[in-house]
Amino acid sequence: MTQPDTSLATKSGHFDLLTTDQKSCKFGNPGRCVYAVLPMAREATSDSRHEILQAAARLFQQRGYDATSMNDVAGALKLSKGGLYHHFQSKDEILFHLMDHAMDITQEQVIDRVRDIADPEERLRMVIRLHIGVVLRERDREITVMLHENHPLPPPLRRRINGRKKDYVRFVESLIAEVQKARKSKGTASPRAAAFALLGMINWIYQWYRPEGTLQEEHLVRQYTAIFFAGAFE
Repeated sequence: MTQPDTSLATKSGHFDLLTTDQKSCKFGNPGRCVYAVLPMAREATSDSRHEILQAAARLFQQRGYDATSMNDVAGALKLSKGGLYHHFQSKDEILFHLMDHAMDITQEQVIDRVRDIADPEERLRMVIRLHIGVVLRERDREITVMLHENHPLPPPLRRRINGRKKDYVRFVESLIAEVQKARKSKGTASPRAAAFALLGMINWIYQWYRPEGTLQEEHLVRQYTAIFFAGAFE
């Protein structure tokens, strides 16, 4: 009997070899071992998908999205192509899930963590700190960077990602408006323009940041906060 590809077995436990006892062999011919597809542990599945997304993001940045194939992604993880297609059916699907996961990270690591901060100015300062942290966090950097690259997605998927991006811009814009109102700011910067300026400034860090450089995360947090508050609220 032809055995299925088991390249993901060590990662997810997806395949399990049944023994030749009577109970097991009811899945096949008597006296023969067969492979049965068993339910995959949710945690293992999640880990495998995350590994694929990280590897794909790294390849997309190194080689370019168009120049990277599904075979390249599978090869980087030492998976068969069938093992990869078990999780993602196309490169577009990988790209969509990369961007969607990046927005999940932003939701969890920024928005959800500041909601209970009553003072709008302190909330905004924390947004700046947390957003910079997300951009610089080594584990997720390759994934979050994908949000800021102009890769093509099929229109329905692009609309979904753009909708989530716009929600985040509106969140920051509304918070800036709160701070301007609380400070009775007489500046000329509109909340929308200020939101785009702030997010562009933070999201561009990955283009020049070097972990071994003199500008470390805490320095960036203090200086970016000072620059933004001086420009948006004075």
